[in-house]
Amino acid sequence: MDPMLLKSQIERIDTLPTIPGVLKKLLVVIENPKISLTEIGNFISNDPVLTSRVLKMVNSPIYGFPGRISSVQQALILLGLNVVRGLLLGVSVFEVMQKSMQGLWEHSLGCAVAARIIAKKKNIPEPEEISVSALLHDIGKVVMILRFKEEYDTVMKEAETGDMLIIDAERKVFGITHADSGAWIAKKWNFPLSLVGVIEYHHKPSFTKGAPLNAAIVHLADILTRAVGFGFAGDNYVPAVNPAAWELLNFSAAELREILDEMDSTLSEADAFLISDESS
Repeated sequence: MDPMLLKSQIERIDTLPTIPGVLKKLLVVIENPKISLTEIGNFISNDPVLTSRVLKMVNSPIYGFPGRISSVQQALILLGLNVVRGLLLGVSVFEVMQKSMQGLWEHSLGCAVAARIIAKKKNIPEPEEISVSALLHDIGKVVMILRFKEEYDTVMKEAETGDMLIIDAERKVFGITHADSGAWIAKKWNFPLSLVGVIEYHHKPSFTKGAPLNAAIVHLADILTRAVGFGFAGDNYVPAVNPAAWELLNFSAAELREILDEMDSTLSEADAFLISDESS
């Protein structure tokens, strides 16, 4: 497939009749680079389902924000516009994730948990932003499934029958990967360059120019979430950790054990959240 043709089709994702209504409305809002906190707050508050999902997410063990956030306005003030925009996108595509790839939503949430734990271990001042980056790191898979359903079914079959990583199956079928499509759409949606970089280079974090540490954290979070078997990312393999990313993070064996222990306890708490989320 021609990459430029794929790019133009992916960027027109909001024209698809199959896209959920709340996501279609949201895309109009988040694509506006001059959107204000007040406008975002009003948009969320006018949709009771969206309000409920955002508040549930920020107060959940998955997100791990300290203290109870009782209103959308409070979430915006405490977390900032970019974090809330990312959270909005995450909670708006979860239905698509659940229907299109069983376990992808859980994998994304698991990565958000792991990334926040790793970011705190590295004393990152705003771990919430990295957590949201991890929540959205596989957004390219959702976009490709929405736009090219039959072709992506072929990708899934190739990964399963050909004993390969999903990213290699994507490259075989499309000539591009979910990292490419995710970066294209993140740029169109006017997300910060640091977030675009994480989405584009979460498989090869040393290539990102903007935030290599953020990309390395999400890269490791992705691999650890696969390793502990939380959710499903499209294949049954655990990729090797990128050597440059591992060197940048520079964790000792003891620190890695601490991260895995904290992931274990937090993800155990998250099971109840996931069950209630599916039934709500």
